[in-house]
Amino acid sequence: MNWQEFCLLLTSVLVSVAGQFFLKLGAIKLGKVNSANTVSHILSIATTPELVAGLACYGLGALAYILLLTRVKLSVAAPSASLVYIFSVLLGYFIFKESIPLVRIVGLGLIVSGVILVVWQK
Repeated sequence: MNWQEFCLLLTSVLVSVAGQFFLKLGAIKLGKVNSANTVSHILSIATTPELVAGLACYGLGALAYILLLTRVKLSVAAPSASLVYIFSVLLGYFIFKESIPLVRIVGLGLIVSGVILVVWQK
């Protein structure tokens, strides 16, 4: 993976993580969904700015990923995109004050190790 491809991957990952951030903010604003408010919550998605921003970020992340796919093999791009999981957990920890149990840290380490092995070139 060359520098331009890495930048496309990083753009796709970071914009997708930003999308998750905005979606979480929007979900907090909406509140919990139950059987009584399901329809109103679904209708509110289109009018909640954080949710619209999150969906827009996902769209931009998808565009960057498509551009990446024109340059690298799917067998490299798809596992590399799993870095979204790493950044999402860090976002949850630092911004939303979510805990990270040891078993999750081990799992994230396995993801990072797998991405390194997939992208590694001799």
